[in-house]
Amino acid sequence: MDLFDAAAKKLAPLADRMRPRTLDEFFGQEHLVGEGKMLRRAIMADQLTSSIFYGPPGTGKTALAHIIANVTKSAFIKLNAVTSGVKEVREIIEQADTQLKLYGAHTYLLLDECHRWNKAQSDSILPAIEKGIIRFIGSTTENPMLTMTGAIVSRCRIFEFMPLDKEDIKKIMRAALCDRERGLGALPIDIGEDAMEFVAAMANGDARAALNALELAALTTRPGEGGRIRIGMDAAEESMQKRQLQCDEQQYYDMLSAFCKSLRGSDPDAAMHWFARLAYSGVDPRIIARRLIAHASEDVGLANPMAMLAAVAAAQAVEFIGMPEARLPLTQAIITICESPKSNSVVEAVGGAFSDVENMVMEPVPMHLRDTSYSGAGKLGYGKGYKYPHDYEGHYVEQEYMPPGMKGRVYYRPGNEGYEAEIKKMREKREKKGKPD
Repeated sequence: MDLFDAAAKKLAPLADRMRPRTLDEFFGQEHLVGEGKMLRRAIMADQLTSSIFYGPPGTGKTALAHIIANVTKSAFIKLNAVTSGVKEVREIIEQADTQLKLYGAHTYLLLDECHRWNKAQSDSILPAIEKGIIRFIGSTTENPMLTMTGAIVSRCRIFEFMPLDKEDIKKIMRAALCDRERGLGALPIDIGEDAMEFVAAMANGDARAALNALELAALTTRPGEGGRIRIGMDAAEESMQKRQLQCDEQQYYDMLSAFCKSLRGSDPDAAMHWFARLAYSGVDPRIIARRLIAHASEDVGLANPMAMLAAVAAAQAVEFIGMPEARLPLTQAIITICESPKSNSVVEAVGGAFSDVENMVMEPVPMHLRDTSYSGAGKLGYGKGYKYPHDYEGHYVEQEYMPPGMKGRVYYRPGNEGYEAEIKKMREKREKKGKPD
């Protein structure tokens, strides 16, 4: 490292300077690198095969890759998927092949944001992975099963990184406060336990966010008595004003799935939790409103017709008053759907009807049901024999409305919950009345 590199390193953000150099300095991910775990053993033995590190930002994916670079006797090359191309990859493969043939040394290739590689880039490295010329380490915040080519994924072992817990975040912060060479140890800093707890909680498992906030608080707080920098709750709150919530495409779909299943499962508290997380992450509230309308029919239906009215009203409120005020009508609709009796009879009914239309021969409309609103319809026999229900007692008369080949087909079967129990009683009463004595 020359003087310019040393100066640049000192000016780097605290999170970059405090990147762990050994497994002993690495906090969290005990399920992957705890004592006796396979990944730890593979790193220590310098026998790690092609892998993908997948998880939220600030959980140690790149940090662990750099630890591998420090302990391995192999060559270590780092690329970013956004800026690298096929030509660059081929040059690296040629160098790696030469290293392997001449010196028997493997080459690790760390690829940040590996989900950004297209098929051509991915295909360019496949033979090198298969032959062991390259030991590939991909780092990504996106689910590789959904965002990467199957050929690459099938040749790698996937290690999922979890958000760090508060205690791990606090250990990382304390290490930064004590480290005189890379951290803030040269500064006379006192930080309150409540302030540290606040930053650790608001970081939401992201060590980088916590270290950035700590550095900002330390560098912007004026020294007090004795020249000491005292970081209290005020400085902590100003340095991290909003809780860090990640919401990539996979997390969005997972949270939306949890929200929908909570509605169906009649758990208003869970549904409101997922709604709050989606909203806090910046999801368009109209998406929430559309799901409420869908579930008002899909999971409640006629067991409580008011659920649909609440859902539609909430959707209109989103358009009319916007957020954050629309949180109230959305929450009202969420609670209404969750607390309503459940029925999927509407789903079953429409599914059966559309399935028949798609798969059965379409018969002509029966003569007594055809349109008679125009002159001459009667001469064709249209409407002949039609019984007008309002001319009969109870405004009901038994007659056939289905095509002949569909006679007796039943799509809607009311359930026993909520208003559908009343529908079932009314249907039974009509059918009994329509039968001859």
